[in-house]
Amino acid sequence: MITILIRTLILYTFVLISVRIMGKGELSEMQPFELVVTLMIAELAALPMEDIRLPLINGIVAIITILFAQIIISYVNLKSEKARKIICGKPSLLINKGIINEKELRRLRINMNDLIEQLRIKDYPVIQDIEYAILETNGDLSIIPKSNKRPVTVEDVKANPPYEGLPVSLIIDGNINYDNLKKISLNISWLQEELKKQGINDPKEVLFSYIDETKNIFVQKKDKS
Repeated sequence: MITILIRTLILYTFVLISVRIMGKGELSEMQPFELVVTLMIAELAALPMEDIRLPLINGIVAIITILFAQIIISYVNLKSEKARKIICGKPSLLINKGIINEKELRRLRINMNDLIEQLRIKDYPVIQDIEYAILETNGDLSIIPKSNKRPVTVEDVKANPPYEGLPVSLIIDGNINYDNLKKISLNISWLQEELKKQGINDPKEVLFSYIDETKNIFVQKKDKS
């Protein structure tokens, strides 16, 4: 039992490190080859955990090999447009100027029900409102609406809103972020005074707090239950 526990922890740590090396892109929408790599790493890690007769080093070497191959393929994709098309494929135009591309749907084996469902998910249930619908190489559906159907932007109404900036977290789950306080040139004394104004004597009582660009502070207390 102890042996299985130790082997599992070692492989878990190694797989976690491998995923970190692969990069943040692997954690979002994956390309086909990235999905293959992820599945293979999971399978290679599972084998030594299930069968303690298998040497642990075998699984680690196999994962390193797959990881090395993935890094090489990612680098080739980065440098070569031709290789990227071969490995990842090309985006597919499913709707062109409001007209459904039946030929492309048949080639990709996508039926109308699936297409309509994806359009509804993207908040475009009416096909006539869509100028282009593109199936990206990672499987996501990008929609470009017709000019008269796209959401109104600030630029459209010629407004000049104030700069909002990025909110800065001050307290998360009762823990003060001293680095963020330093970045915005504030200190713990200032924070304690602001909390007292809201009837809070201990930062441990705070679930989440942040400050925005205009120095407005948001504070939510923890649920006492």
